[in-house]
Amino acid sequence: MASSREYLEFVLEQLSDVEDISYRAMMGEFIIYCHGKVIGGIYDDRFLVKPTDSAKKLMPEAPYELSYEGGSKMLLVEDIDNRIFLRELLKCMVEELPLSNRKKKK
Repeated sequence: MASSREYLEFVLEQLSDVEDISYRAMMGEFIIYCHGKVIGGIYDDRFLVKPTDSAKKLMPEAPYELSYEGGSKMLLVEDIDNRIFLRELLKCMVEELPLSNRKKKK
């Protein structure tokens, strides 16, 4: 099942307090970037983030879910309505993550 544009727009609105958020559509889903780093994505209308140390600390009860069949396990963000929490989560995560190796278009 692909994610809806409406859910993408909802998540982006919730993340509007965070600087330098971008996304990329990929096979019916959306990869979410913060400061050029992949922090997670929207899969089957669920906002999932990479299980960094800070994400696990801020969401100790968050369930691990597969991003897609055969994909890696990620943390489900259940408190999607809390913009203050989302800003803190992404701020901590982006410090831990490497820059994306996404290729530039020629």
